Amino acid sequence: MRKSTSFILAAVMLAAAAFPSSAAPADSGLTVSCASCVLMEKESGTILLEDNAHEKLEPASVTKIMTLLLVMEAVDSGQLSLEDMVTVSPYAAGMGGSQVYLEEGEQMTVSEMIKCVTVVSGNDCAVALAERVAGSEGAFVTKMNQRAQELGMADTTFLNCTGLPAPGHLTSAHDIALMSRELILNHPAIREYTTIWMDSIRNGEFGLTNTNRLVRFYQGATGLKTGFTSSAQYCMSATAERDGMELIAVVMKSPSTNQRFDDAKALLDYGFASYTIAPVYPEVPLAPIDVLLGTSAQVQPQLERDCRLLVRRGEESQVSTRLSLAENVEAPVEQGQVLGQLEVYVGEQLRDTIPILSAQPVDRLSIPGIFTRMLSKLLMAG
Repeated sequence: MRKSTSFILAAVMLAAAAFPSSAAPADSGLTVSCASCVLMEKESGTILLEDNAHEKLEPASVTKIMTLLLVMEAVDSGQLSLEDMVTVSPYAAGMGGSQVYLEEGEQMTVSEMIKCVTVVSGNDCAVALAERVAGSEGAFVTKMNQRAQELGMADTTFLNCTGLPAPGHLTSAHDIALMSRELILNHPAIREYTTIWMDSIRNGEFGLTNTNRLVRFYQGATGLKTGFTSSAQYCMSATAERDGMELIAVVMKSPSTNQRFDDAKALLDYGFASYTIAPVYPEVPLAPIDVLLGTSAQVQPQLERDCRLLVRRGEESQVSTRLSLAENVEAPVEQGQVLGQLEVYVGEQLRDTIPILSAQPVDRLSIPGIFTRMLSKLLMAG
């Protein structure tokens, strides 16, 4: 049965509140079929919509987002290379469910196995990668649960790396959004796999078609992972980017594959229609600051980071900044030393505070250097 849900516009904190933490429940007007869902903005981690977000449910193959996260972390840290060959164990070859029918002793690159996991949800490849990273699936699952704790996934217990049914293997839409964000935010190379619609392995002998049809039919789709078992029903974490804003829509326990995709599209459509990312800059250029008793007369201030603010559509004109900057600073000045701050407001609400730092170090003049400078000034005055 389809249901009309009331969603909570939730707050996730940046340096200051991104949205009021006391935001009241608001009827989004969406109609969804799933048991629980979350819509999150990637960059800030702000939850835009949620319904039963912490209900513990079976994730099916959406589990593999954590498997992919650990594999990509191993690749990016240098523990693995995408071109490393993985030899398939009897255990990995014996996995049921979605698979690419690996044979014991068969070899495939890490890159090809990642492709099989993301595109067709290959359980055999997921286990083979887990064994390559940690030595065994059990040891890998321990790493999965440790990583889940680090990410604040309090609703989650992993018992395998595939999502095959196992009593107690549970997570929530909220936790899936957290691990999805970690994967796409810090390992953007995963897009090279999650955006594949059709491909092949084994020199073209085995075709692959993505289980996530949004990749083919939804504007801006970037991934991420579907899942299904008879008990979990139809689940997915869907990611898409438009105009520089990437959203994560998590859907759990939809009654059919069509309704799963419809639910995800409805969430994403709502997010893109209701929110945007506004780039923020100081209203005046940051002028050099005088350095007292320094080997250089001035130091250039710079923002610690770029500011891209998530705002509701229509609020862009309400964004303003307030600059606080030291008039001068005494040497020595360290590179990265705080010289002031830029406060970012939407209306009267403080939404972000960005430190302003020294772009370079400035040493203090020695005593002979001070006299030399004073003498130079006297001669110029004369």
